[in-house]
Amino acid sequence: MELRDYLRILRAHWIGIVLLTLLGTAVAFGYSALQPRVYTAEATGYVTTTGGGDDVGSSLVGNQLAQAKVKSFIAVGAWRGVAEFAIDELDLDTTPEALVGRVDVSNPLDTIVIVVNASAGTPEEARDLAEAWIRGMILQIDELEGDGTSGSSAVTVVAGDSARLPTAPSSPNTTLNVALGALIGLALGIGYAVIRHVLDRRLRDPRDIERETGVAVVGTIPLDKDLAASRRVLVFDEVLGDAGSVIVAEALRELRTNLQFMSVDNPPRSIVVTSPVPGDGKSTTAANLAVSLAAAGEPVILIDADLRRPVISSLFALPEGAGLTDVIAGRATVDDVSHRIDDSLVVIGAGRIPPNPSELLGSQRMRDLVTQLSQSALVIIDTPPLLPVTDAAIIATRADGALIVTSAGHTTYDMLQKALENLERANARALGVVLNKVPRRGGSAGYYGYQYQSYQRKEENKPRRVKPSGTTTEAAPGPRRSSTEPGGPATEAEALPTGQRAARRGTRTDS
Repeated sequence: MELRDYLRILRAHWIGIVLLTLLGTAVAFGYSALQPRVYTAEATGYVTTTGGGDDVGSSLVGNQLAQAKVKSFIAVGAWRGVAEFAIDELDLDTTPEALVGRVDVSNPLDTIVIVVNASAGTPEEARDLAEAWIRGMILQIDELEGDGTSGSSAVTVVAGDSARLPTAPSSPNTTLNVALGALIGLALGIGYAVIRHVLDRRLRDPRDIERETGVAVVGTIPLDKDLAASRRVLVFDEVLGDAGSVIVAEALRELRTNLQFMSVDNPPRSIVVTSPVPGDGKSTTAANLAVSLAAAGEPVILIDADLRRPVISSLFALPEGAGLTDVIAGRATVDDVSHRIDDSLVVIGAGRIPPNPSELLGSQRMRDLVTQLSQSALVIIDTPPLLPVTDAAIIATRADGALIVTSAGHTTYDMLQKALENLERANARALGVVLNKVPRRGGSAGYYGYQYQSYQRKEENKPRRVKPSGTTTEAAPGPRRSSTEPGGPATEAEALPTGQRAARRGTRTDS
C-alpha cells in the first residue's frame, strides 16, 4: 500500500477517527474531573556547620563537610521520627507510613540545599506539612549529631524561606491528561480504520479489483439516488441537465468509449450484461449503455434475456407480450417482436416467462439469433445474475463476452471471484467489470478514489427559453420540462421515469 492508500482509508473513516478522538478526550477529562485535587508546597533547608571560623580555610572545610553530610540528611527525611514529629505538631489523623509517602526530599545537583515537597488536599495543609517536615529533620539531625538540643550538632540544617501557598493543584494535570487521552483516541481511531479496511472484503478501489481478479474495470458509474430508487433511462442527446444526471451520463459515455476501444481490430459485437447478485443495477446499466451507444449513431439491439425477472420492457414502456422466447420457440420472427425506439435503437423484450430458461438460452436457436443480429448491429443482452442461476454464463458463451456490473460497497471480492469462475468454467470471456453506485461526495467517495463533480458552469445548468426576437433569457423558476412533454424540445439531460420512452425519434448527436 502507498501513502495515498492510507490517506484514502483515513478519509473514508474520518468520522470514526474523530469520534474516537473525542471519546478519548472526554474520558480523560472526566477522569481528571473525578480525581481528588492534590496541592504541593515546597520548603527548603540549608546544610551548614556551626561554630566555624571566619577565615577562608575554615569556610572551605565547613562547605566540604556540609556536602559530605547532605546525602545522609536526605535519607533522614524519610525517617519515621520525622513523620511522627509532623503528625504531633499538626495534629494529623494519619500514620507515619502514609505521611512519608506524601513527602519527597531531594538535593539539587552540586548544592548543599535540601528541598522538601509536601502534598496535601488543601494549599494550607501542604504548606504547613512542608515547613513542619523541615523542622522535624532539624530535630532528628540534632539528636544524631549533637546532644539533642537545637544547634548542638557540628553540621545541621537551617530552615530556609517559608513555604509558599500553592495556587493550583499539582494533580491531576488536566491539560496533560486530556492531551494524552486525545492521542490515545486518535491512535485507536487510526487502528480502527486500518483494521476495518483490512477486514472489509467489499469492492472499493478499481485498482484493488484489477489486482485481485486480473479483470480490468472498464467503467465506474457514480451513485444517483433517483436512479437507484427507481429504474430509469437517461437521455443522451441533450447538453444541459441536473448535476446528478449529467455525471451519470458522462460515466456511461466513458464506458461506451472504453468498449469501443477495447479491441480495435476485433471489437465485441454482442455483449452480455450481468452481475454477481441481484440489486447491482445490471438492467439499468444495460439499458442506459444501449441508449448511450445509440446516441453516438451506433445501431444497437437491446435484448432482455432475463427470463426470470424481465424489466427492460417496463423501462421503455413497451407492451408486454411476445418477445425473445417466442422467437426462440419459432412462434414469431424478430421483426414481429422488435420495438424501434429511434433510428439507432431496437429493443426486444423477454416475452412469456418459460419454465426452462436455461435450456432456451443455451439452445442453438439462441446462438443463431445472436450471430444473426450482431452482423448488422451491436447487441446488448441483459441476463440474470451469475451466482443464483447459470443463465448468464450459458448465454455468455454465445456472445463475444460479458460485462459484470458490481455495486461499490456492497459486492464482495468473493462474490465477484465466484462470478468470474462461473464464466471461466463455461468458457465465456469477461470483458470487464463495471463498478456501479460509486459515492460522489463525502468520506466514502475518498475511499473509492473518485469524487465526481459537474464540469459545467452553474449558469449553464439552468434551462433557457427563446424569445421571439431570438435572444435568450433564463427561464422563470418552475418545474423543468421533460423530453417527452409537448411544447418543444427538452432543455436538459434528465432521467426518464418508468413508463416514458427512453429517447425521442430523430438523429442523435453525441456531446
